[in-house]
Amino acid sequence: MKCMNRILVQSADFCLAHEYQLLRTDNPQDGAIVTFTGLVRDMAQDLPINGLYLEHYPAMTAKVLGNIVEQARTKWSIGGATLIHRIGHLTPAEQIVFVGVTSQHREAAYLANMFIMDYLKTQAPFWKKELSERGDKWVEPKVSDQIKSDHWE
Repeated sequence: MKCMNRILVQSADFCLAHEYQLLRTDNPQDGAIVTFTGLVRDMAQDLPINGLYLEHYPAMTAKVLGNIVEQARTKWSIGGATLIHRIGHLTPAEQIVFVGVTSQHREAAYLANMFIMDYLKTQAPFWKKELSERGDKWVEPKVSDQIKSDHWE
């Protein structure tokens, strides 16, 4: 069984088709691929924003992202897993995150993908600043994201 983890933190954009193909390559045993791609919205709390700026602490981020994927592996039988998160300045409609998971069956792939995304929102050490005409503002964690993350425990 292909058990490959690809975890990338980068400023460059990613190609969804390329990432999907990498998850398929040399992986005939898995019958499901579930992907999620997150985009930068042009609104935050119903107010317009011009974009986001994301920072991170590289060594800590790599360790936490790897741990999140490994936690998913302990809960579900998954094959390949890709997690890409972008940093730096991003404008509305740009891709910010990609999570792709393969498994022999769709339920495990769906659940592992959701788990990774929910934990990413609450555990990964990214600092996000909203950029707007009203001024720039560091984003505080959302209670709703913590509730989604807590539901997995």
